Amino acid sequence: MRPRCRREYVDVAAAAFRVVEGRRVEATILLVEDEHSIGQLVRDYLKDEGYAVVWVRSGEEALAEVTRHPVRLVVLDIGLPGIDGFEVCRRLRARSEVPVLMLTARDEEADRVVGFAVGSDDYVPKPFSPRELAARIKAILRRTDPRPPHEMLVLGDVVLAREAREARVAGLQVELTPREFDLLCFLIDNAGVVLGRERLLEQVWGLEFPGGTRTVDQHIAQLRAKLGRPDLIQTVFGVGYKAAGR
Repeated sequence: MRPRCRREYVDVAAAAFRVVEGRRVEATILLVEDEHSIGQLVRDYLKDEGYAVVWVRSGEEALAEVTRHPVRLVVLDIGLPGIDGFEVCRRLRARSEVPVLMLTARDEEADRVVGFAVGSDDYVPKPFSPRELAARIKAILRRTDPRPPHEMLVLGDVVLAREAREARVAGLQVELTPREFDLLCFLIDNAGVVLGRERLLEQVWGLEFPGGTRTVDQHIAQLRAKLGRPDLIQTVFGVGYKAAGR
């Protein structure tokens, strides 16, 4: 029998100053996982890595708890009782830009595509190693760290405001997903440099993504369509992509 659903809290006020093995708490992670053994394993490993962890076992609890804690990232299982992970992510994204990393027992392309469509930032299929999960979390947090408000990226009439995470083309705002924004930032940061698909996966997704390099092609196609500037991101056949030189 599955254990009765319950919330496992941290003292958030204390967590801000807590020291784990000589380190300050890295960030507060909201873990949404109904499998007790997996949830306990992930919670304990992330705590050992220096994170404060709020563990809940349903989508309804996740939507309530994300507003009660200074959550920096959500680790979200897809196969939840009641509201599934896709719907939780969709509702989170409607009101927040908090990064979401999805967990699933299925490793199918259709699930990955749906996950990205509803706004997830990364995707880890079960079974997974806690070490890999922690590495992906660190990569996402690194990419989404606040930048100085004046830091802008400009290429042609495309302007990116990093702190606000806003993209404008010819002065008009363009809605990008978090992953699309990070990918475009990295391309413009390296304007004129040819970037292989594997390097884009490593730098933007954090580690080798289980969906392979095709996910890069899909995100590039989405960026081109949204920006309306097909020549801004150029294909280098057999290698990868580059943003047009400044």
